[in-house]
Amino acid sequence: MANHKLLSWNVNGLRAVIKKGFHDLLVEERPDILCLQETKLSDDLVAGFEFEDYPYTYWNCAQKKGYSGTAILCKSEPIAVSYGIGIAQHDKEGRVITAEFADYYLVTVYTPNSQNHDENKRPRRLDYRTKEWDVAFLEYITHLQQSKPVIFCGDLNVAHKEIDLANPKSNRRNAGFTDEERARFDAIMEAGFIDSFRLLHPDTPDRYTWWSYRAGARKRNIGWRIDYFCVSASLLDRIAQVDILDQVIGSDHCPVLLELKS
Repeated sequence: MANHKLLSWNVNGLRAVIKKGFHDLLVEERPDILCLQETKLSDDLVAGFEFEDYPYTYWNCAQKKGYSGTAILCKSEPIAVSYGIGIAQHDKEGRVITAEFADYYLVTVYTPNSQNHDENKRPRRLDYRTKEWDVAFLEYITHLQQSKPVIFCGDLNVAHKEIDLANPKSNRRNAGFTDEERARFDAIMEAGFIDSFRLLHPDTPDRYTWWSYRAGARKRNIGWRIDYFCVSASLLDRIAQVDILDQVIGSDHCPVLLELKS
């Protein structure tokens, strides 16, 4: 039986990336499930999107038009699908979808960006991100894990270790690499979840999933690894492959891949 292939991609606008080879990715990689972040769609637009071989599509759109948003495209129908994490203040931005399958929960997540510095030279949304969102999301996936294993994937907007970005020293206090954000990722690991890429590639440098559009950063591979597949420890023996598809263009992020043994 073939491996079970999952892809995750922050597309930075689905309508834009469809014009830049999105369908080619589906044809070439043929994932069983594709999780998307930052779709930038509103509820009135999603009915116009259909994908051959993916009859089961699920959308969570932000209340604010053209902002955030997540989606899951499936070849097989999940047992159940839910939207958000059950807390109104966190769920208005369309950041989470959970699909339940026979042997695991799959969660796609677009973690809030801590944003640029305020007048106190701290990322503007850092406290919301680390003291509220990160805490609530970890509680959510920990609760799911009590029922069955969890795979969560997406743009987590944090580079965990210095190896996960090209310029760690100059970014120490910037959004995505603050001590506070990295500590919250530590908490995820301590709760029993595994960064699947680092599990298989513990010392591999220069593998990134996001590059600024400025100054030719992608061409020079001046990037950050902020897109992940994290899995419950009980799934470790099923991991067949984890990869970063940095040859795929169309967004400022590239897709990440997880294959599970069937």
